[in-house]
Amino acid sequence: MSTLITPPSRRQFLTLLGLSAVAVSCGSGGGGAAKDQTKTLRYQGWAGSVILPELAEDLGFLEDVKLKWVGNTISGPQDIQSAATGQVDFGGAFNGAVVKLAARKAPITAVISYYGVDKAAYNGFYVLKDSPIRSARDLIGKKVGMNTLGAHSEAMLDIYLQRHGLSQADIKKAEPLVVPPVNTEQSLRQKQIQVGVLGDILRDKALQTGGIRPLFTDYQLLGDFSAGTYVLNDRFLKENPDTARTFATGIARAIEWARATPRDEVIARQVEIVKKRGRNEGTAPLKYWKSFGVAETAGRITDKEFQLWIDWLAERGDIEKDQVKASDLYTNEFNAYSRKGKPHVAEPTSKSGS
Repeated sequence: MSTLITPPSRRQFLTLLGLSAVAVSCGSGGGGAAKDQTKTLRYQGWAGSVILPELAEDLGFLEDVKLKWVGNTISGPQDIQSAATGQVDFGGAFNGAVVKLAARKAPITAVISYYGVDKAAYNGFYVLKDSPIRSARDLIGKKVGMNTLGAHSEAMLDIYLQRHGLSQADIKKAEPLVVPPVNTEQSLRQKQIQVGVLGDILRDKALQTGGIRPLFTDYQLLGDFSAGTYVLNDRFLKENPDTARTFATGIARAIEWARATPRDEVIARQVEIVKKRGRNEGTAPLKYWKSFGVAETAGRITDKEFQLWIDWLAERGDIEKDQVKASDLYTNEFNAYSRKGKPHVAEPTSKSGS
């Protein structure tokens, strides 16, 4: 990836006020003719994992829209910055990272939730079994390895420390460090870090090996919640509303397919996808997959999924109070999923003025 630049000023999204249900269902949305809309979406993947758009494409839910892989990332903030600057057509990140980027006037809009936390899909903060770390205060001066800074894991660390009474000065003494997820377990066992954030496949594999224990998990902190969204550039949405609708609705269908399908079948499908895409990856870790963790039906987004992080970032001083409004960050307009799995006329929400 080339060096990222500061995103340009936020462009006007879509003037959705006054759109009729007919316009919504046919996908006019203020864009160009359907034949002029792009049908290929550039994106970044995650090594050793199958992301929801890849699953949706393999299931045929993206219809005539195709994905073009341009590389891998381990950072949600980097991924959505790439979407904002047009290096890729969509990116996914923790909702707090979406808030921060929007506060910088980046021209992005969230269209669907893609990951979250539940009793099966969660991130844990793990220490060695014989570690002296037993409490929040024990983290002062300790190195905490996570996939990226300013995102999900750092937010969970802050919330944990706040809830256990640490001052902002003491919270800053815990040292978050970037460690690639595939190296976190090894770094923890070699004592290069004192705490490692592990989730899903990597977590269960490490627990199976033994010798580590959880200090806390994000599920223990906040329960079930959708944590991250896919964003698209506002210009892309304006020029390609039909493609955006196919994309969001296809992912929605994939979310509900994974919910309704036996776990073994979902895993088998992911293994097949990894083998077919030929990126020189192993498939053994996929057997640990349990859930995408998306809380809302079909990945629809609500204000509460952003408000928590708006408040958190304002408290940290990363954004000004009232600088960002939750309802301005997303739209469900392009998610036309129905409970029967067929597209329907989705009611405009947020960014539409309703």
